[in-house]
Amino acid sequence: MIRDIVVYPDKRLKAVSKEVVDFDSSLHALLDDMYETMVAKNGVGLAAIQVGVDLRVLIINIPIKDKEKGQDQPKDNTLEVINPIFLEEEGKSRYEEGCLSVPGYYEYVDRYKKVKIEYQDRNGIKHIIEDDDFLSIAIQHEIDHLNGRVFIEKLSILKRKKFEKEWKNRKS
Repeated sequence: MIRDIVVYPDKRLKAVSKEVVDFDSSLHALLDDMYETMVAKNGVGLAAIQVGVDLRVLIINIPIKDKEKGQDQPKDNTLEVINPIFLEEEGKSRYEEGCLSVPGYYEYVDRYKKVKIEYQDRNGIKHIIEDDDFLSIAIQHEIDHLNGRVFIEKLSILKRKKFEKEWKNRKS
């Protein structure tokens, strides 16, 4: 089921998400809905809070084209991350980011170059993943959502003021 995306400045985006304790059918349904929603909105990542659910759940699907079919890889390319914990963060990176909760706005954001996290999958099994490429950026962006932060909060004061003015005028 495709769910509505919570759009900035909705106060729900400020909520710090709660740890998942039940790895049951309702969690699986949420993950499936998040996947359908992300694909329908052409996103590469989505945190549960972006669909109004304050649980420490996120998904990331970095599109990899199937050269023979000219299509993106299917759902099995999706990383389902539950209760993520940073184990290592190193280096510096700058990447232009966008967000389904701030549609149509893109800006460069400073992040760690490499991250290593521990997380659980939909069945509660623990995993560790590390990356120093686009996945690293996506993980940090989505974990920020779980902690009640949106990427525009990482902008300089000047860029943030410019964004707020443009966003307000756009929504009027």
